Amino acid sequence: MSVDRRDVGFRSERGPILIALMLTTGLVAIESTILATAVPSIVKDIGGFSQFPWLFSIYLLAQAVSVPVYAKLSDVIGRKPILLFGIGIFLLGSILCGFAWSMPALIAFRAVQGLGAGAILPMSVTIAGDIYTVAERAKTQGYLASVWAVSSVVGPTLGGVFAEFSSWRWIFFINIPLCLLAAGMLMRTFHETIQHRKHKVDYLGATLLMLALSALLLAVLEGGQAWAWGSLQSIGIFSAGALLLIAFVFAERRAAEPVLPMWVFSRRVVLTSSLIGLGVGAIMLGLTSFVPTYLEGSLGVTPILGGLAVAALTIGWPISASQSGRLYLRIGFRATVLIGLAITVLGTVTLALTAATPAVVTVAVSCFVIGLGLGLVATPSMIAAQSSVEWDERGVVTGTNMFSRSIGSAVGVAIFGALANAIYALPGNTDHGPAAITSASSAVFVALAITAVATVAAAFYMPRTKPLGFDPEPATP
Repeated sequence: MSVDRRDVGFRSERGPILIALMLTTGLVAIESTILATAVPSIVKDIGGFSQFPWLFSIYLLAQAVSVPVYAKLSDVIGRKPILLFGIGIFLLGSILCGFAWSMPALIAFRAVQGLGAGAILPMSVTIAGDIYTVAERAKTQGYLASVWAVSSVVGPTLGGVFAEFSSWRWIFFINIPLCLLAAGMLMRTFHETIQHRKHKVDYLGATLLMLALSALLLAVLEGGQAWAWGSLQSIGIFSAGALLLIAFVFAERRAAEPVLPMWVFSRRVVLTSSLIGLGVGAIMLGLTSFVPTYLEGSLGVTPILGGLAVAALTIGWPISASQSGRLYLRIGFRATVLIGLAITVLGTVTLALTAATPAVVTVAVSCFVIGLGLGLVATPSMIAAQSSVEWDERGVVTGTNMFSRSIGSAVGVAIFGALANAIYALPGNTDHGPAAITSASSAVFVALAITAVATVAAAFYMPRTKPLGFDPEPATP
């Protein structure tokens, strides 16, 4: 594949592919934010107030457990068919959600959406890694990250508009033209040639992995909420998940083509990038989940203003991510990640120290600083892992990184939520007023700062390597 090195933007011959990838990323990004503002309208229409948290949990669960399976399959049959399949499943789930007649039905259809999202996001990032060199990837990842920045503003706004002036069902129906456009652009612009050979699909490993992760994530997400941590339900589900995970490890050792090869955890750069991904996921979703509640509960600001404060996070991210290439090409991946984590620690500590005196400006500035830091962490750490392997392993490596972020998000939010609930339920907080919300949120922000510091420790284990000798040309086969 010939490339024009002078232009990595939209005018190059790869530009239409990049636009298609941004559009597919937008499907998942908007869906992550558009639903929250419409929950009251949904509950008013079809009921199920006590069940509505599952709308978010089941989507996250389905997305997380399917990522490793899609990632391995993409290394076998190619990225394009997996991405198109994911768009198709996401489209089906969106249509079903739009016609949902009850909360249980809507929850089930959100799971279908999550299974589609599990293919869309990692495949978009992997394709970008295939068609761009190491020096170019930071800028292209910045473009992809900018989609999240736009979606963080557009999503809640659209959700509020549909819920107030039309119907909440259009939150899902709007995905129909977007999915068709994304699939059409991808089919027309992106072409890959795969050397077809006989493969043995690891059905047993894929099934065991999905069941194990489903059980463990279910136990973490619902522990302390639907049932007590020490209850028989909690112990039983944790035990079942652990046993299934052990069975999965044994199955992978015997599989001819394992869905999640054990070598992933033996390579230092891949292992450290995954550990960093855990921290990134926990910090990201911890902020987006608790900052709006903190501002709305302590200051009484509108949901839109609370959402805009979080949007500062996703504005800072693409700015630094797009420029990170200049850093890691000069000083290496590890040094760039450590600089980003230092900035992240600064932002989280500032947020924790000022939480007792709520102010929208302070929170927004802290989120912006954290976003700047994470942009120098997430992109270089992923590119470091991608650059350490060939094409036929890049899908697994990218998927492992994205999977780590999803697990970090799920586990982090569960832990932060348990901490907030514990503070909220203290005897002195029985009025459940602004003071209680401020105290609970302050505890969460301290936990976020501790998470950032722990991620620094993981980054110190990252190899001291510069991206020299890797990917002199784009790696599309």
